[in-house]
Amino acid sequence: MSTRVFRVRVSGQFGALSSPPSSFARSDPARQAAFGQGPNLTYTPALDSFSLRIEVRLDDEPELGGDLSAAAASVAIEEAELFLNVLSVPCGCSTAPGRTEQRFGPSMDPWHAGMMHVSMTVPTDDLRKAPTIYPELEALGYDRAFSFEAKHNPFLPLAVAAQHTERIQLGTAIAIAFARTPMTLANAGWDLQTITGGRFALGLGSQVRPHIVERYGMEWSRPAARMREMVLAIRAIWEAWETGDPLNFEGEFYRHTRMVPAFDPGPNPFGPPPILTAGFGPRMTEVAGEVSDGFLVHPLNTRRSLEELTVPAIARGAARAGRSPADVELTCVTIIVTGRDETELDRSREAVRAQLAFYGTTPAYRPVLDLHGRGHLHQQLKARAKRGEWVQMAELIDDEFLEAVAVVGEPDAIAPALRRRLVGISDHVSLVNNRAPDSLHFAEVVAGLR
Repeated sequence: MSTRVFRVRVSGQFGALSSPPSSFARSDPARQAAFGQGPNLTYTPALDSFSLRIEVRLDDEPELGGDLSAAAASVAIEEAELFLNVLSVPCGCSTAPGRTEQRFGPSMDPWHAGMMHVSMTVPTDDLRKAPTIYPELEALGYDRAFSFEAKHNPFLPLAVAAQHTERIQLGTAIAIAFARTPMTLANAGWDLQTITGGRFALGLGSQVRPHIVERYGMEWSRPAARMREMVLAIRAIWEAWETGDPLNFEGEFYRHTRMVPAFDPGPNPFGPPPILTAGFGPRMTEVAGEVSDGFLVHPLNTRRSLEELTVPAIARGAARAGRSPADVELTCVTIIVTGRDETELDRSREAVRAQLAFYGTTPAYRPVLDLHGRGHLHQQLKARAKRGEWVQMAELIDDEFLEAVAVVGEPDAIAPALRRRLVGISDHVSLVNNRAPDSLHFAEVVAGLR
């Protein structure tokens, strides 16, 4: 049996529905379809629309047709229409072939190709904005909001955001893994999963050696192998808390063999959160394919780098673990350059030009420069950075490369451009421009991706 999951978009008049029906289930033994507890209905009166989450289980060679996804989509539409006919609601349904389900947590089901899962990396310079900015993103329709670790702790804003939001998923993109131990990360992730009501995703990244050793005073060695073990150790701790079994993890880098009732939080009512890892080189990307629930693609990416570097590395890691690459949520963190007038657009573009110049000084990021025939820029940018020419070195980033990395245009043009960039690669995108944040949180882009 193979499972496809669909989010069926429903439109029409819903005045007769004052509250969501609990469930609807039917089984037809004449057809290869089963729905367990029935589709889960989400009803939003303010938007005059709602969606049905439908699981379709079909034989690998269905009699409905040769294409499994197309057959499953047909069944999903049929079931949605039947469901609405039972409710006597006049409306229309639409969906597109879904992909194999990825089970990350209670609220993290994948969307079909027509509706992108949209995240945003939230600026964190002013922590006092946490009670307002996250609800604003939720109201705009974002699926997830990420904090990131720069000047402040990435976990604290999410604890605040959880108290002011109801639907939006919350995660770190990223928390610096090697500045902590598996136990401290396990505790933070477990507690935020509880506080958010099952809406948390633990996103981890390695940072680079100078920061880990000189800023955090922690050990650095074999980062890809260490990250792999970090994920496995966190999961072992969570498993001990969830089941009550003895904690017994012994690895090359981490050892966790003691857990007593005084320090055991017990099972999480929402289950363990997903673990997303970030990285750049092939080995760290393969680690995500092997052990992570998802991979956060670094903002220094292009469609070509996704196709030629990222996706093949995820596939190699997944093959090593004996699973499908579709089991790994691929979140493409994408820089957006936009503005509602020429002044805003120029400010956004020049901020990103400086950001790309900064990225170009890091040796680990050179593969994308090489891929686009700009590998020579690495040494030039590094030399300028050593001379303190942080502002002037932005002039080395040409428009062609900037527009290969960032999605550039007026607000209404961004969503179609994002779809073209990511089609066939991923339906998860995270919008970012930390150096020139959009005052309206890319509202037009989000609307265009729904």
